[in-house]
Amino acid sequence: MNAGELDRQARTHEGWIPPHLVSWLIDHGHLDEVEHEARGGDWFCAQAWVRILADQDRRDAALEVLARYVATGWWKAAHSAAELLEGWGRVDEAIAVSRSNMQADWRLALKYFALLLARHGRGDEAFDLLLPHLDDWLLADALVEVTADLGREEEAAALLAARVEAGDPTAWPDSGGRNTKLSNAIDLLATVRERQGRADEAIALLRTREITSVNGRDQLADLLARHDRIDELREYAATEPLGDAAQCLAEYLERRGDVTGAIDVYGTLAPDDSPNTAVRLAWLLARHGRGEEAIELLRSLPSSVGGHEDWVVDALCTLFVDQGRAEDGLAYLDDRKLQFASEEAEFFRLRTKLLVACGRREQAIEEARARPESKSWYEAQNLAKLLSDAGRPEGAVALLDPTIPANRTALGTHLMRAGRIKEGVALFHQPPRPARPFRWTSEDPPL
Repeated sequence: MNAGELDRQARTHEGWIPPHLVSWLIDHGHLDEVEHEARGGDWFCAQAWVRILADQDRRDAALEVLARYVATGWWKAAHSAAELLEGWGRVDEAIAVSRSNMQADWRLALKYFALLLARHGRGDEAFDLLLPHLDDWLLADALVEVTADLGREEEAAALLAARVEAGDPTAWPDSGGRNTKLSNAIDLLATVRERQGRADEAIALLRTREITSVNGRDQLADLLARHDRIDELREYAATEPLGDAAQCLAEYLERRGDVTGAIDVYGTLAPDDSPNTAVRLAWLLARHGRGEEAIELLRSLPSSVGGHEDWVVDALCTLFVDQGRAEDGLAYLDDRKLQFASEEAEFFRLRTKLLVACGRREQAIEEARARPESKSWYEAQNLAKLLSDAGRPEGAVALLDPTIPANRTALGTHLMRAGRIKEGVALFHQPPRPARPFRWTSEDPPL
């Protein structure tokens, strides 16, 4: 084993049993297989086996399993060992393991190492380690985190404020690179100011940003909610274009039992103008016993504003199932078959889901067999799952061509469910085929 290859396999899952199947093996009593693979170089099995040993308080045995992986210098293994040692109160050993394995993937390693030091009274050391890397947004974030209980928040704030002053307000936010640009510096400085009790300054800083949403969360909205500044949050939600601030306000009201107020938040945004707003409102209604209203809301959403987008229809079909109206959902879907003319695979996926919910699995199987694309590898996988879920894993195995790499995980799953554990495990150990340029054919899923 070497660190580079381990890292590649961890990213691609190539050559190892996938984590969900490792869990399946454990749940079905195949602990010997998991232990064997863990000691043979399967990292996902090693992680699971180490957790089992740790739960049994077999600490030396757990560390022994990790030792061969740590010896490669792979940071992920060193991180796992350090977490165990820290959890057992063996902090000096955790620090030593982390310190000696910081060459590969050094940014993540340095962040973890600094936070480990800070958690155990060595915050100044952590601060000084991170300070030369303020240009790196990930490590700048860690530096702000370690200042929380250190008394050096003003020092960090001054450094970030200087970066804000020097920043280019026209620069595009740096979401994928490593640089701490103006947008990152403002967000981090606002975090420091809020922690210092200077919420007004934090809010003013964030208001200088055109957009403060990342991955569906809005930092300004969350800050206003934390400080119960609901009137300001309402004003902001009314103008924030992505709807994330409105979601934050609705969640705030729902947590406090004001469900009517939360519903009104989405209502003021005219859900018939936005599929995102409509789906959020539908789930809110369903959570509070108003599933029928949720169904009506989505089924009446005009196609001109996304009412017939596949993810919206998927949400509606799920609501039909949850409300015990799978047959009505099936009728609704069939009435709109023509709207799925260019997305036939998606139509049949949703139809299969509803047929199964109606207790008509055999009909779903027969329809899947009759589809012209049933011989393609991706449709064969769908049919195989239907058979396996119907208690016919051998039939699922027979459908899948083992020479097709895309079938490997599905076939391994069905082999295991059929009781053919060794064959399933061996499938994941097959060497990968040489990479080749991708060319779409009729055997591939629709784009």
